[in-house]
Amino acid sequence: MALPHAQPLDVVDVGRPGEPLVVTRSTSLIRTGRLQLLHLVLAAREDQPLHRVEDECVLQCLTGDVEVVMPGGTRRLGPGQLVVLPAGQVHGLRARAVESAVLATLLLNGGDAGDAGGAGARTPQPGGSGTPRSS
Repeated sequence: MALPHAQPLDVVDVGRPGEPLVVTRSTSLIRTGRLQLLHLVLAAREDQPLHRVEDECVLQCLTGDVEVVMPGGTRRLGPGQLVVLPAGQVHGLRARAVESAVLATLLLNGGDAGDAGGAGARTPQPGGSGTPRSS
């Protein structure tokens, strides 16, 4: 069964500073025809495997300390920092020494995260493992 998504104009809560992430789980917050927001929760030292999405993607660290791992190098993000990934950029996430939360904003183009109708799309698994799976 698919999880319900927020609708445009809904207020979406992505957690509060200082709130333990263990009570939160990774989830797709909203998906429209052109946009998807994912709230990704990673346990300390947890890795999200390398993957790619077809269009541009914004990764914003909400809490913790996260590395965006790419074949050409790594970008380290702290709370309030973000990085914009170009279309098709292979990347993974790595939480450093503390549990972390990331807001991923995917620009969709004709499907779930790309023209291929889902190829490269990532939706976190229910249960909060933080490891993505294809939708």
